[in-house]
Amino acid sequence: MTEPGDSDSPRNRAPEGVAHPRAIRSFVRRTGRVTTGQARAFEVLGPRFILPYRPALLDLDAAFGRHAPTVLEIGFGMGEATAHIAGLMPGTNFLCCEVHEPGVGALLRRIGEQDLPNIRIVQHDAVEVLDHMLPPDSLAGVHVFFPDPWHKLRHHKRRLIQAPLVARLASRLQPGGYIHCATDWEPYAQQMLEVLGAEPLLRNTAQGFAPRPEYRPLTKFEQRGMRLGHGVWDVVFRRL
Repeated sequence: MTEPGDSDSPRNRAPEGVAHPRAIRSFVRRTGRVTTGQARAFEVLGPRFILPYRPALLDLDAAFGRHAPTVLEIGFGMGEATAHIAGLMPGTNFLCCEVHEPGVGALLRRIGEQDLPNIRIVQHDAVEVLDHMLPPDSLAGVHVFFPDPWHKLRHHKRRLIQAPLVARLASRLQPGGYIHCATDWEPYAQQMLEVLGAEPLLRNTAQGFAPRPEYRPLTKFEQRGMRLGHGVWDVVFRRL
């Protein structure tokens, strides 16, 4: 989520998409180089902060070693925003899904450097995690920041924010829980409004797009875009 070409740009993050039209996935598999520091973070911090994917319900209290509200993040890129938010909200657990290995390694480094015990990572497709590991009414929130917009019309079906997934997310939210999406592609933002607005379990917290919540940081990529006159749109809905 920095300038194009930087490792944390949304365009360089593990993008959301589908393997084929019948099955939504939260990513497209990409290769990437793991740095020495990231590899060391995997070795030292991975056993504590990476949860293995299993097709069985996850005991969140046991996974985090405490009882606290849990937010699911889908696709955290290099983890800059994730670490920032977790630092601001130490009383909240963050269950973060990302398959891009350098991104996982980068977030593990941030966890160690910033002392963030309230993060756990599942290095697996978030849709399968949602379907098999998270029970209904278990989440206080969901973050989906800068998913791949799939610009071309013929690729719109690959976008992550679609009605079937939103229905799954809504069912996993506790009453009053929220879904927060952000994108820098206005047509996708409009689609997010339409899809979330059509889900009967959700209501919009704003009249259209929401102000950026204070916890979501302005990234270098976003700041650059704002200087160039580009927009970023936040969409925040709550479970009834």
